[in-house]
Amino acid sequence: MIKRKKERTKKLKILLLFIILLILLVFFVKNIYKLIKEPTNIFIIEKGKIEQKESTIGYIIRDEEVMTGSNYQNGIVQIKAEGEKVAKGESIFRYYSNNEENLKDQIKQLDVQIQEALDGQTDIYSGDIKIIEGQIEEKLDNIYKLKDIQEIEEKRKEIEELIVKKAKIAGDLSPAGSYIKTLIEQRSSLENTLNSGSEYMVAKKSGIVSYRIDGLEETLVPNNYSNLNKQMLESLNLKTGQTVATSNKSGKVINNFECYIATILSSENAKELKENQNISLRMSNNEQITGKIEYKQEQPDDSILFVIKITKNVEELITCRKISLDVIWWSDEGLKVPNEAILEEDDKKYIVRNRAGYTDKILIKVLRQNEKYSIIENYDAEELKELGYTLKEINERKVITLHDEILLQ
Repeated sequence: MIKRKKERTKKLKILLLFIILLILLVFFVKNIYKLIKEPTNIFIIEKGKIEQKESTIGYIIRDEEVMTGSNYQNGIVQIKAEGEKVAKGESIFRYYSNNEENLKDQIKQLDVQIQEALDGQTDIYSGDIKIIEGQIEEKLDNIYKLKDIQEIEEKRKEIEELIVKKAKIAGDLSPAGSYIKTLIEQRSSLENTLNSGSEYMVAKKSGIVSYRIDGLEETLVPNNYSNLNKQMLESLNLKTGQTVATSNKSGKVINNFECYIATILSSENAKELKENQNISLRMSNNEQITGKIEYKQEQPDDSILFVIKITKNVEELITCRKISLDVIWWSDEGLKVPNEAILEEDDKKYIVRNRAGYTDKILIKVLRQNEKYSIIENYDAEELKELGYTLKEINERKVITLHDEILLQ
């Protein structure tokens, strides 16, 4: 009986110990989880930057001239590549001529015949021919190193011209000259037919070339902002950041020195802006640039339409019409602390410093504050004197420094 009672007591003790261990384990796990999720209520002061910004959408307005020829249904051959600079009077693109592919095939066949005729002439020792052959070899070596299709096409045309030039010289020197001359004349006739049937589009002003046509080139134009408003811009139904599709019917020349961004803002900061005032913008590539307010118009819903002129990043904006950007109202640098670390008592602001487990409440001056962080600094002796502190209090004051630990409230 006594033995059974001891065993029961022993089991109760083991059970009690197990329960205690289980409670401790639950408590320990719970606190470890809390520590991982919220590791500390201490913040280390670092130098940092804060800003006040307003995110918005911008519609690109450009000085651009679209060119469409009468043969637009034939499709275009690009002479100047997308984004390439062009001078006034230069050819930008041409339209395929009628029966162009057939004419090109005939020219290729004649090139083969001309080359075969030249290969059969072993008794030609003209110095001019030797020079041309050297130029052809050099260009052939270079063409294998190129990756840009436009550059490859240009080199190929140069080689064709050199071959024809060589054939003309060989035709004058060789016994079979009359045959080579006939082939050259046939080739020239086909080239003239090909070129005369092509419609070339020429730049009326200098700028950069683009084949991205969205139909808004005559709607979103500089110096004509009376038709712009929030409802009109939203009715365009454009997708932010979407790349404008390339046209096979038209091209355009864009002023690459300046463009404009139409945007709608609604903050109190925006209401203080005036025309001709500079404004700081952060573009989608994270670069910060300066713009100038060209136009301001209040909207019925109490928002404001602005047209901002920019002279930087213009060429990067030719691919799209609607972009996202930030307006930077202000920025400041210094000792950066979370707003939740700042206490306020009697219209004065404090933070609680922690050093080696000892805490001190320190008076601070808030220079700038946004929704999350503040830039702070210590009061100097003169400022504290004006606030009514005694000389003893000023001399004994504690200050906040870089890398100090502060408590979050």
